[in-house]
Amino acid sequence: MTISLTGNDLTFAQLYDVALRGEPVSLSAQAIGRMNASRAVVDRLVASGETAYGINTGFGKLASVRISAEQVRTLQINLVRSHCCGVGAPLSEAETRAMMLLRANALAKGLSGIRPLIVETLCAMLNAKVHPVIPSQGSVGASGDLAPLAHLAQVIIGEGSAAFKGAFLDGREAMRRAGIHPVSLEAKEGLSLLNGTQGMLALLSLALHDADVLTNSADVAAALSLDALRGSPGAFDARVMHARAYPGAATTGRNLAHLNEGSTIRESHRSPEKDPRVQDAYSVRCTPQVHGAVRDSLAQAREMAAVELNSATDNPLVFVKEGGGDIISGGNFHGQPLAMAADQVAVALATLGGISERRIEQMTNPLTSMLPAFLTPEPGLNSGFMIAQVTAAALTSENKTLATPHSIDSISTSGNQEDYVSMGMSGARRLEKMLHNLRRIVAIEFLCACQGIDLLAPLQTGTLAKKAYDSVRAKSGMITQDRPLAAEIEAVSELVAADAFSAVLH
Repeated sequence: MTISLTGNDLTFAQLYDVALRGEPVSLSAQAIGRMNASRAVVDRLVASGETAYGINTGFGKLASVRISAEQVRTLQINLVRSHCCGVGAPLSEAETRAMMLLRANALAKGLSGIRPLIVETLCAMLNAKVHPVIPSQGSVGASGDLAPLAHLAQVIIGEGSAAFKGAFLDGREAMRRAGIHPVSLEAKEGLSLLNGTQGMLALLSLALHDADVLTNSADVAAALSLDALRGSPGAFDARVMHARAYPGAATTGRNLAHLNEGSTIRESHRSPEKDPRVQDAYSVRCTPQVHGAVRDSLAQAREMAAVELNSATDNPLVFVKEGGGDIISGGNFHGQPLAMAADQVAVALATLGGISERRIEQMTNPLTSMLPAFLTPEPGLNSGFMIAQVTAAALTSENKTLATPHSIDSISTSGNQEDYVSMGMSGARRLEKMLHNLRRIVAIEFLCACQGIDLLAPLQTGTLAKKAYDSVRAKSGMITQDRPLAAEIEAVSELVAADAFSAVLH
């Protein structure tokens, strides 16, 4: 079903449908009306000879330079070309599609003073799967993601490079093969394509999707670890959660209690003679509090990103009023809200990996696990999961470093005109690497927990947790003698990435 862009009601679900599943898009009739009205304001200003930033002036530090009416179109083309200074690996197809959709939706609000043709062309490119090649580095997240958006705009005007039907082509050739006419830019249209936060927003939005999947997967892994360690589910009692009513903690507490229902492992160790421990380690007992804080933090970041989904983020903005309109310069392109949200997500991901690694250590350490050393039936002759825990530790520490805040950094650009910047694009860009690391940490926890449960046989884990156990065991059998685990860690991490474990929560 075609998603109609209005500029005001795009949802994350629709974003994921377009970016990840290729759903078609179109520009709504009401958006066309608003865009035509704001465009008329720009046309009147150009005809009058009045001065307005970005329409008939230079940009940034050069804003005081007046541009003649005859040079207005050249100004827009030069702007796009001069800003194509991105470097580094290109954005993925999903990231590129998300960025294109978000830019189209922001322009559809009708506050940018550009023709509907620009957004219609973006929609046509999305539907035909003409994907600009957009280098991932080069934005400081201040006047928006200037360099990345310039590489997107280049293909709209028939320049640059694009991927189309498995081939990398000259932008004009890609558009020709797709049957899409490149756009000849009019006044303000180049600037409107470049000013915006859609690069960092695209990456942040996709990271939030994957972070949700990982948080659910981590709950399932923790439930298996709870049984492998013969932990007590008492700490997850709903009354405990209600006494400190964070919604995320309540969700994880319910998940853990539900997943371990029917476990015969815990029942066999209730008596003090069999298990003298009074309380479990924090990495087990405080799972709802830690995973819950991650859930709540991600929810807060999502609320900030949700505002940005339907915001006008270019400059200047055009406000239509009876008999004319106002063209006002502001700073909606500044990425600080998203930069801070990206930092919040990074801290959440590092936290989730940190507690997962501690449960891995609890299971592999014979001093805490009450299981054979490193989860191998013959420790000494075999090393078991010794180095799997080391790998998890390495990934965990790497994520801690990557979680260093970006939003508190700034470096002056554009002749000190843009003297405080957000670093939002780099803040969002590092999330993908953190997600890759976290999937593998959680995969290692799954493997260790399943091995621990096997060592407690014939006792069984909870009814629902057993379904997750079976999914892991379909990729990796019990280890009785040492074997390489790298491929099995990867196979289980792919299960995590595919959201194979969320289903057992329902």
